[in-house]
Amino acid sequence: METWVTPFEPQPVPGDIAGAFPSPFDELGPHALARRAAAVLQAEFRAGFVAPGIPAAMLDGPEGGKMFGVLVVRTPDGRIGFLRSFSGMLAGRWEVPGFVPPLFDRETRERVEPAGEAVVKALLARAEAMRTSPELVDIRAAHEALEARHAAERAELRTRHEERKRLRHVRRAELEASGALTDAGKREALHALDQESRGDKAERRRMEAAQEEECRAIEPKRARLERRLRALERLRWIVCRVLMKRLHDTYEVPNARGERRPLRALYSRGEPPSGAADCAAPKLLAHAFTHGLQPLALAEFWWGAPPSAGGRAAGAFYAACKDKCAPLLPFMLEGLQVESPRAFSPPAVVAQELSVVFEDAWVVVVEKPSGLLSVPGKDTSVTDSVLARLRARYPHATGPLLVHRLDLDTSGLLIAALDSRTHAALQRQFIQREIHKRYVAWIEGVVQGEEGTIDFPMRVDLDDRPRQIHDPVHGKPAVTRWRVLERRGQRTRVAFFPLTGRTHQLRVHAAHPLGLGAPIVGDRLYGHEDVRLHLHAESLSFQHPETGQLVSFERPAPF
Repeated sequence: METWVTPFEPQPVPGDIAGAFPSPFDELGPHALARRAAAVLQAEFRAGFVAPGIPAAMLDGPEGGKMFGVLVVRTPDGRIGFLRSFSGMLAGRWEVPGFVPPLFDRETRERVEPAGEAVVKALLARAEAMRTSPELVDIRAAHEALEARHAAERAELRTRHEERKRLRHVRRAELEASGALTDAGKREALHALDQESRGDKAERRRMEAAQEEECRAIEPKRARLERRLRALERLRWIVCRVLMKRLHDTYEVPNARGERRPLRALYSRGEPPSGAADCAAPKLLAHAFTHGLQPLALAEFWWGAPPSAGGRAAGAFYAACKDKCAPLLPFMLEGLQVESPRAFSPPAVVAQELSVVFEDAWVVVVEKPSGLLSVPGKDTSVTDSVLARLRARYPHATGPLLVHRLDLDTSGLLIAALDSRTHAALQRQFIQREIHKRYVAWIEGVVQGEEGTIDFPMRVDLDDRPRQIHDPVHGKPAVTRWRVLERRGQRTRVAFFPLTGRTHQLRVHAAHPLGLGAPIVGDRLYGHEDVRLHLHAESLSFQHPETGQLVSFERPAPF
């Protein structure tokens, strides 16, 4: 029976092994032994192949990257080695030599999946045929053309009526001021103007009625075709849900106690998300339990091109996902002694002082060190922040109030107001983009080009806070200008000029393929951890809200 265990050479000594199984949800990175196993696998990828016949280069194409996992295990004979796995499918295959197999029952799935997929594909083809049919395409085009013409007619009539209304106002004012007409003549002239106004309203109603009549001529046919298309799409959705339930029923999940449960029993309402139990971690644990292997440490890392939303860097480690694995892994780990997951927390007190760059009766500008919060966070045990230090410095001021913020890991210039009126005035300048900021960063890669603008919308990753991702549908606009300052080996020094102020904007715009395509050095969220994040708010300028003078400040980056 193949167990797919790769032995460590040399074997780890007892002190290398964790006393309890490190939590898969640990945010501070995997155990050293799991890192050692991952390094072996990554070295193989760098050598050119993921597996026989599967070149590593295929992972660098669009949507080619993938999450991989390693599980350090002790075999029944006491030797230490590791298992390897991948999330989902690799090169269109569920099973690849050297990697553990999926959890589902292969024979059952082979009976369910092909027939179900054939029905789904047939419904998809029918819906696509209807969506592109000349009948629907033509009537949609006719409807859009009719709506465009009606909108133009309404706009033209509105313009004409507004001009006539303006002239009537002028004429009424002249009549009221004129002494040449008798009272009866004035009333008659004003009545004529009122009649003209009523005529305009009647003209608008006639046009609206005519437009409604034109719409009624084509709307029933268009509505009938649209209903048929929606019905097909609804039917496909229902069939997909039924198929997904049948596929989920091919999974039986084991745990360390030797118990087994159906996959759907582990999720609320029995509806696991798509891809549940196909992540690297559950595959590894299930294989270990099935083959009598003792799990010792786990690591999951990304390899290849980042996903379209961003948020992943090749070679970086990530905790188990929350949407798919949070309901699943706790059951699988029952029977093991598991450490509590560690979460990242800022230091309770940062040793570096807060440097005051400028202060007067209204404004204070400070230089924030990396590692210091701008404002107090959710963790009440961490009391140190820029705002806390400013309040200690100015105990009698009605403020201080920070006008903007910097990420915990970012250093550089911050503006605070010492009263609410100044704060509101400075915030207006931010909203109107009248405060100019320049950041400097080292990028972990060779940036293509010398300057440009990055423009794509972002939002928070709801399943992996606080990471931000690219979302063209629900994201908010994020725009950054950039310019190369220096090139040194495989790193590039870049100046950033943010035109919007989204959370982690510069970090995401650097790391994402639609941006610079390489993370900022030391970015623990979007790249690889280092001694610090190499991002610094180097300069800013704004109009002083009290004096009206343009003031500028600059503090060079400490890297």
